[in-house]
Amino acid sequence: MKKYGVKERLACRVLGQHRSTQRKAPKGRSDDAALTADIIELATQHGRYGYRRITALLREAGWLVNVKRVERIWRQEGLKVPAKQPKRGRLWLNDGSCVRLRPERPNHVWSYDFVEDRTHNGRKFRMLNIVDEFTRECLCIRIDRKLKSSDVIDVLSDLFILRGVPGHIRSDNGPEFIAKAVREWITAVGARTAFIEPGSPWENGYCESFNSKLRDELLNGEIFYSLAEARIVIEGWRQHYNTRRPHSALSYKPLAPAVVPWPAAPPQPASPATSNVADKPTMH
Repeated sequence: MKKYGVKERLACRVLGQHRSTQRKAPKGRSDDAALTADIIELATQHGRYGYRRITALLREAGWLVNVKRVERIWRQEGLKVPAKQPKRGRLWLNDGSCVRLRPERPNHVWSYDFVEDRTHNGRKFRMLNIVDEFTRECLCIRIDRKLKSSDVIDVLSDLFILRGVPGHIRSDNGPEFIAKAVREWITAVGARTAFIEPGSPWENGYCESFNSKLRDELLNGEIFYSLAEARIVIEGWRQHYNTRRPHSALSYKPLAPAVVPWPAAPPQPASPATSNVADKPTMH
């Protein structure tokens, strides 16, 4: 247009063409289709993850991609972003004078709590979740139809042998935790109990946060046909939570990455849509 001294706007109006026809059409990238397929595959596997966690998983699989590109494809494909976590109050004392016991190092404060769910036949089962409040790692999920104070002692004794005795163990005032046998046993091995105020679950915020992720990312979307299946699937999710799940508080890195044997093989780009088939959840 400039060659003939005619403005683009005037020439297009005379010829009846849209001005966009005179501009270079974006070609896009050659790997857009493969990246889109992998984003959709990961979003299907982890339905409650947002595009930032999906970006971290893509990088782990070998993609060199930034979060803006993933976000663009995410919105282009109409993928749903999970709802934001509701705000929680800080752990102040009742008079507002100081902060309650906070973890300062690994094995300083553990917290535990129960979560309930049902198998396909409607029968309840319970999960005892134990979390290290400093590392946020889930140390154990004990699953059974009924869990009593003796089961709490059994689980804790195994963990104390494997990881050492923590400084404090935080819990609510459930009968399994305040039982005399449990309190006396914890004191005898050198730990101390830290009970929250009755009716104040936010004071056990670390474990409550883990419980909500367990329910949101697994329990709400899974049907368990037997207790054995529940144990296998939930333990697999716990391992994923500790070693692979990107955590926003750690710049989307896992809590305890799996140790790679030395010498490690050089990283190779991998497609989540075609690899790790065994890791895909079973569809019921």
